[in-house]
Amino acid sequence: MKVIALKEGNFSVNQEKEFVFLDESSKGIKMSIQPFLIMTETENILLDAGLGWLENNQPKIVANLSVQEIEPFQINKILLSHLHKDHISGLVNTFTEEWTLNFPDATIYIQKREYEFALSKKDSLSFDFEILDFVIKNAKIIWMNEDSGNISNEITFQVTGGHTPYHQVFWIKDQNEIYFYGADNLPQSGYLKYHVAYKTDFDGKTAKDQRIDWERLAKKERWKILLYHDLEKSILEF
Repeated sequence: MKVIALKEGNFSVNQEKEFVFLDESSKGIKMSIQPFLIMTETENILLDAGLGWLENNQPKIVANLSVQEIEPFQINKILLSHLHKDHISGLVNTFTEEWTLNFPDATIYIQKREYEFALSKKDSLSFDFEILDFVIKNAKIIWMNEDSGNISNEITFQVTGGHTPYHQVFWIKDQNEIYFYGADNLPQSGYLKYHVAYKTDFDGKTAKDQRIDWERLAKKERWKILLYHDLEKSILEF
């Protein structure tokens, strides 16, 4: 099994939730965007799908996959932690007026309750409802309703809440390694340095308490933590 970061770049985000490439003059929240590719013996799986950034008129996530000699049709499953636009927009190629799915053969796993929550927040700038609607109408969707379970022999999930009400995280295990994807409940290594309940989270206290537990288990079991928004690293090892 291989786990590979598909980094789109480092960005700054303003109050209108607009993403621009990071430079010395950038203001606002600073973060990377990096989905992860899981390559098992039988499947290619994405953990979240990125911002949908276009580079030379091509989705950056597709270009990153080509470096790994993976074609879009070879992606079998896409697991979404939640539905904010910086995690789902890479599902769709918006370069032309006729939008298309970047991964037309993939099955996309979505928490049904998270989707219902998103629909109740039509005024939120964190979502791109045009892209979300296109995905729901055109992709192959597996609606997830359980609080925890198995995606495959290697991957388990748990609904945690925190960043959003039905945010979910994933563990990827083989005989020798445990990878943990905390998504936006643990997006950067710096979140482990200070025990802070962030106001940008739906339930910051829950996310804070989870990070304390995860760090303890990560050290005990030697997890490798996948960091979606870290500016400098993609995997934190204990």
